[in-house]
Amino acid sequence: MSLGRRDFLQMLAAASAAGMALEHRDALAAAPAAAERFYDVPRYGNVSFLHFTDCHAQLTPVHFREPSVNLGVAEAVGKAPHLVGEALLKHFNIRPGTREAHAFSYLDFAQAARTYGKVGGFAHLATLVKQLRAQRPHAWLLDGGDTWQGSATALWTNAQDMVDACKKLGVDIMTPHWEFTFGARRVQEIVEKDFKGRIEFLAHNVKTTDFEDLVFKPYTLRDMNGVPVAVIGQAFPYTPIANPRYMVPDWTFGIQEDHLQKMVDEVRGKGAQVVVLLSHNGMDVDLKLASRVRGIDAILGGHTHDGMPQPTVVKNAGGQTLVTNAGSNTKFLGVLDFDVRGGQVQGYRYKLLPIFANLLKADVDMQAHIDAVRAPYKDKLGEKLAVTQDTLYRRGNFNGSWDQLICDALIEVKGADLSFSPGVRWGTSLLPGDTITMEHLMDQTAITYPSTTLNTFTGAQIKEILEDVADNIFNPDPYYQQGGDMVRVGGMQYTIAPNERMGSRIQNMTLKGRPVEADKTYKVAGWASVQEGVKGEPVWDVVATHLRSRKVIKGVKVNAPRIVGMAGNPGIAA
Repeated sequence: MSLGRRDFLQMLAAASAAGMALEHRDALAAAPAAAERFYDVPRYGNVSFLHFTDCHAQLTPVHFREPSVNLGVAEAVGKAPHLVGEALLKHFNIRPGTREAHAFSYLDFAQAARTYGKVGGFAHLATLVKQLRAQRPHAWLLDGGDTWQGSATALWTNAQDMVDACKKLGVDIMTPHWEFTFGARRVQEIVEKDFKGRIEFLAHNVKTTDFEDLVFKPYTLRDMNGVPVAVIGQAFPYTPIANPRYMVPDWTFGIQEDHLQKMVDEVRGKGAQVVVLLSHNGMDVDLKLASRVRGIDAILGGHTHDGMPQPTVVKNAGGQTLVTNAGSNTKFLGVLDFDVRGGQVQGYRYKLLPIFANLLKADVDMQAHIDAVRAPYKDKLGEKLAVTQDTLYRRGNFNGSWDQLICDALIEVKGADLSFSPGVRWGTSLLPGDTITMEHLMDQTAITYPSTTLNTFTGAQIKEILEDVADNIFNPDPYYQQGGDMVRVGGMQYTIAPNERMGSRIQNMTLKGRPVEADKTYKVAGWASVQEGVKGEPVWDVVATHLRSRKVIKGVKVNAPRIVGMAGNPGIAA
């Protein structure tokens, strides 16, 4: 039997719709060859960096859906990182329907995830690091922070599982953010004992509140292949605002642009021919910083979880700076090579490699560590809470289905009128048909200040809270942005106008079809308060109660606001 052209095209269309295009079948059948091609990054030049960031303690492979809403405002409209879906693929010349398209975009997420499998995992990351270091034995492995927080085992071991994993991985240098939520004493204990002689913990912008002494080393300056190379650390500037101040009471933070310029000038004065900033600012802040600070060759950035296939080249008074961001959840590894001759950078190559678990074998030593870490908690991690018939995800400016589940649980269990859940960007994804385990729930909630609350707020106070958070995200000046997403709201509908000024962005707040009145009081449930002394049932217990009672999760209606003034913005899916 022969197929005509029309029948053949119909067959191809059907196969593509089912996620089993012929190229996909071939790729899966020839995984070793595919891996060799996919991870072939020829050595270039004589100075190299490997970079991962925001892994949020994910030791095992996961699914992670990229955002369908990542709005840019003011000068950021239409520019990386504020591109999603087809606009992102077009900007970076990524072919739709490919493995790369799945890694970098939310498009056809559930089906593509089934086709291409899970991403990340430290055992698979370790294999790739070793492979690249075989070609580049001089390369430094840089960790951009948010490494010790984000999983049950990290929380239950007081970050020790991740500290040990990073030492096994061969991390050379790191800078922090969520690490500080384990408290100043624990951070210093790890830096002074576990990391001593192994990993340099850098942060030029963390100082004591009394005499403004540096708490950590600001930079490292060493030779790489005979080239003097400096890395400066930039911790998350807004740590005492975004996270509890009482956990780091004696330290100050901030962007500290002038001090950064001083550090750059200092290492240049000591002979550095390459200067890299290992940053946890968030990409918008890094882009502005790069335009104002001279002498930085590259910013290897994190915090905003933007997986950017190519660096943005920013002009400044000293020449140019490459600005990158390497995604999250151990999903990517960045490779930056410089050709340095005559005391100057002559050229560069950059590649952000998605880590597909089915293309990379698990490193035996790292897998043994992971298995040992998880063994004491196996039953607790594997507790089955419910089954989802929906895709559960978090990432996006306004809400996600995982966030909605948390908001719904808070309202139901706490007896609230509405609920708030923090707009954090960490948290793994689940596919339709997956069992929701306690481990998956902890991926969304594992923090050191998990208490739930039930407060009484007036309508005016609710609006004020939303306006304040919206300004942190949509302020036209990146230095006033704190890099998270909008607080998730359950039970209440509203309109948001991101381009308006503070005080005018939040409009038309309604609850059960009725306007929210400024002077009327409402019961508002929440969690993750940054205030000291807050007591309440941990959020994971509240959500687990909700999931156990439901057993099957389906038809989750994501309570996203109505967005106005953003027509044509490529940071939102059409």
